[in-house]
Amino acid sequence: MSHNPMFLYVEDEPLSRMVMEVLMVRGLGYSNLKIFENSSDFMQRVQALPEKPDVFFLDIHMQPYSGFEMLAMLREHPDYQSARVIALTASVMNEEVDLLKQSGFNGAIAKPINQMTFPEMLNLILNGEEVWSIS
Repeated sequence: MSHNPMFLYVEDEPLSRMVMEVLMVRGLGYSNLKIFENSSDFMQRVQALPEKPDVFFLDIHMQPYSGFEMLAMLREHPDYQSARVIALTASVMNEEVDLLKQSGFNGAIAKPINQMTFPEMLNLILNGEEVWSIS
């Protein structure tokens, strides 16, 4: 893993985007955060990025493509089959967690993001571990 990992966050909610940016950039010092405000032309935009993201954070309830659909596109693409993809979701019923696991997400983080536990979760993710922090 590079010392300056690249993150992509796909999120249509301005407040969530702001929180993630403050946490990642100001709080944790990661300068390499890209944000998409919607999921249209998702794969074309991912492939147009200057480098391949190390970690994808996908909001589940997105338009036009949901987090599940974006994940499926990533997993179908040879370059991203092993990418780390974390779901961000405000709805955290157990059935949804099972669905996220079955779909091939590498973890899920509840929204709003818990700023106290997020740095630790991010370390685990960067170390290749799964993180299911949804309570």
